[in-house]
Amino acid sequence: MRVRLVIQIPCLNEAGTLGQTLSELPRQVEGFSEVLWLVIDDGSTDGTVDVAWTHGADAVVSLTQNKGLAVAFASGVDAALRMGADVIVNTDGDNQYNAGDISRLVEPIVAGRADLVIGSRDIRNHPEFSPLKKRLQRLGSWTVRQASATDVADVTSGFRAYSREAALAANVVSRFTYTLETVIQAGKSDLAVTDVPVRVNPTTRPSRLFKSKRQYMRRAAGTIARVYAMHEPLRVFAVPAALFAAVGLFLFARFGWFLVTSDGSGHVQSLIIGAVALLVAMQLVMLGVLADLLRANRVIAERTLRRVRAIELDLGALKEARRVVGHTPGGAASGAGTAKDRLSEL
Repeated sequence: MRVRLVIQIPCLNEAGTLGQTLSELPRQVEGFSEVLWLVIDDGSTDGTVDVAWTHGADAVVSLTQNKGLAVAFASGVDAALRMGADVIVNTDGDNQYNAGDISRLVEPIVAGRADLVIGSRDIRNHPEFSPLKKRLQRLGSWTVRQASATDVADVTSGFRAYSREAALAANVVSRFTYTLETVIQAGKSDLAVTDVPVRVNPTTRPSRLFKSKRQYMRRAAGTIARVYAMHEPLRVFAVPAALFAAVGLFLFARFGWFLVTSDGSGHVQSLIIGAVALLVAMQLVMLGVLADLLRANRVIAERTLRRVRAIELDLGALKEARRVVGHTPGGAASGAGTAKDRLSEL
């Protein structure tokens, strides 16, 4: 039985570093009979595609324009599944992560202990991270751990491995980054998520994902809040509803106290504001219930999408098998040619 590992690399103008990244990728990994390299070109204009082919990429997916890291990642996952991937490893084109740790990254999936494995960098001792960036990384990772109910030390790491099941279930909605969203989604989807320590190489260029730490924090916070609300809407609405209800009850109690202990005149503002607060609390509860019903529909839609993806892949594999049999002398199936021959039909 052939077990295939696909290593995917989303790229945007990485002609200067992609060659080095590809040259360090393994062609043999324990537990796999075949290792393929996939490059996703996110609208590069500097010859990234040529570098990919020159340095041995087995397949290249070229997006018509720059669509962002999240879209490039999702496009790569779809392409890797069509290539017959049993496990998908995602790494960066700037050679940030040490390719020698890929075998360590996929080991929990091969052993059947995990569906998603994150390569965690040693943030505390990273020499190229400023003290502020280290604190922000730890804060962001803690926030995502609380939102996802996982125990991943470095949630922003792009060095990660997906089982076929986890890849089929992955749905990236954000156009900013996939790292935070996919961890929360996996944790809330009852997939087994773990992390392993990995090494990093010296930085070759500054990050292109954000222009400043303030911008990254703002967009990351928005992504976390939105994705968490998608998975826990009732809890999200229940918190402000409880606050408004507490304010409303307090004001009603205040009005009642003065009504009993005095002649009852005045303090009508407490009654009015308290009534408004209770009304807002009731509306928030109703919105939470509606959002929770929509969440149930989203879960059904995600399960349907996962099954449709699996059926499409199975039909594609069946079509390929029939093509191979039809081109084999005597009608008997053989090796189906080289990997590039098979990938050319994707």
